[in-house]
Order: sequence, then C-alpha cells, then structure tokens
Amino acid sequence: MPGSQLEGKGAAAVLTIAEAQARAAAALERAGAGPEQAASVAASLVVAEAEGLEGIGLAHLADYCDGLAKGRIDGRAEPLISRPAPAIIHSDAQNGFAHTGFDRAFGELVAAARAHGVALFAQTNGFSCGALGYFACRLADEGLVSLVAANAGPAVMAASGSTKPVFCTNPFAFGAPRKGGPPLVIDQSTSASAIVNLRLAAERGETIPEGWALDSDGRPTTDPAKALEGVLLAFGGARGANVALMVELLAAGLTGGNWSLDAPSFHEGDASPAVGMIVLAIDGDKVLGGDLAARVDAYLTRLEHDFGAYIPGKRRAENAARAAREGLSLKPAVAKLLGL
Repeated sequence: MPGSQLEGKGAAAVLTIAEAQARAAAALERAGAGPEQAASVAASLVVAEAEGLEGIGLAHLADYCDGLAKGRIDGRAEPLISRPAPAIIHSDAQNGFAHTGFDRAFGELVAAARAHGVALFAQTNGFSCGALGYFACRLADEGLVSLVAANAGPAVMAASGSTKPVFCTNPFAFGAPRKGGPPLVIDQSTSASAIVNLRLAAERGETIPEGWALDSDGRPTTDPAKALEGVLLAFGGARGANVALMVELLAAGLTGGNWSLDAPSFHEGDASPAVGMIVLAIDGDKVLGGDLAARVDAYLTRLEHDFGAYIPGKRRAENAARAAREGLSLKPAVAKLLGL
C-alpha cells in the first residue's frame, strides 16, 4: 500500500484508503460530528471516491462540514431505532446523518432478511445520504438483493407536465450478489443528470445537453448556471417523472420524512432537510430456493460475453480495486478539505 505523499507543486495528494478515511473523519469531527457519526460518513465518502464518483465522493465533505457548522446537521444525533414489525426496522435520524442509523441497524436488517426472506429499513429526519450504491453494495456483499430510495431538499426537478420544482433528484439504487464477480449495482438519479454534474459543468464553463433542464422562465437551456437557477428534468420525460414520484412516495411517504417540496435546502440555511430513505433487503436464495448469486453470475456473464453488454457496478469495482492497490489521487481542492 502506498503512503501519503505530495507529488510536486500543485499536484494532487495520494493517500491510502485508510488515511483518507481517517482524515475525512477528523475533518467531520472538527466541524462538530461525534466520532461514531464521523466514521460512518467518512467510510461512505471514501468508498464513493475510490469508485470514481467525483461529485459525491470526498468533495461532498465540504457540504457535510458546512451543514455541521451551520446547524443543518446535528453531528451528535442519536438515531432512534425501533421494530414496529419483525421484518421492519424504523430509524429516526433526529436531524443527523443518514449513515449512522443505517450502520446501527445493519446487522438487524441482514438478520431479519435472512429470517423472513425480506426486511425493510425505513429512516426519517435525515440529511442527504450521498451515493445510494454504497448501501446497496453492502447488502449485496452479504448475499442480499436490495432496493434503496432516497429524497432530499430542496426540490429541484419538475413533475410530469410541470415547469416548477417538485422533486429532488430522487435517486434509487439496486444491488444483487454475483458469484465470481463484483455485485451488480445500479445507482442513478431520476433526473436526466445528477445535480452535481450541473455544478461541475458550471465550474468548468461547459454546456450541458438539451433535455437536462429548464431555465427560471421554463425554457430549455444548455447553460448549467441557468439550469441551476431553473429546474431539472426527469430522464425519459413522463416515464422518468413517474419513477421520481414512486421514489418520493417510498422515501418520504412511507418513512414520514419531508416531501422534497417542503424540505429545507441541504446546502443553505440552518434547518435540517429531515428527509427519508428506505431500504428493501431480500434473501434471494430463499425466494429462488437455490444459489441466486450463481444464477445472477451465469446470466450476467451471458450478457457480457454473448451480447457485449456493460454490467453496472463493474467499472466502480475496478476503480475501487485500483484505489486499494495504488491509493487515492486527490485533486488539490479535495486535499485541502482533508487538511493537506
């Protein structure tokens, strides 16, 4: 494993996974998070960074630290975990991070899924939870199929037929175990593009494709700055907007979290967005009556070899394996966040 180093003037820092996680946790603690909460969030950020998810990796640390400093996140919140039914785990994040409640309930969620064939984790009053694939992949590593949905605030995406913001980007993730290969992980927003991509395009002075957004007057735009002042569009038109509506009902409706329409911003002000996340975990072996991971592997192998299909999650896994070997090469802005 490589050690930390700075490779020349203005160059990126290179840290091991463990070093990056420790530094991210320390930065969160300095901003007001408790040790458990900081470690929980830092782990998710480093995984996203290692997987090559630039917008919601360690760069997202700035949003979390600002949220802690401004009061949008209670960094020492103790999630309230309850079991309203044998296969249902409920968490009230108490205006804290979404990750802490999930981590505390993870063992119970896995055990409940194996005992009953299916289990549900529902969390309310949380902050934006970043990369949803992180949660789906953890369950896939336990041999479980999962579906994860989350909302956030404020609303930035139009509903079907509307030019006004109703939903956040309303991401969802799906994970399934695969024998002999990395898990299948699908992680995507229901907007035509994630909002972080618009921010990156604006920072770089780039245009965005048509169909991603409307400006503040409800007109189509390829200017990311105008798009950020306007409204995002769902992928696939009305079909994507319908998926966004389903995610909203799962993530906010079932959990009791704020609708995206009513949620305070996760990057401005001092109020928690208090939004929701829902995780469905399925013991596929019980449903199938056999080895689901082997069946999934055989099928995905056919898709790859016989049809040239790209399997979601493969590139992420390759990036993560390379980062484990070579370390994380961090851009100067991210290195600064980590105190380098």
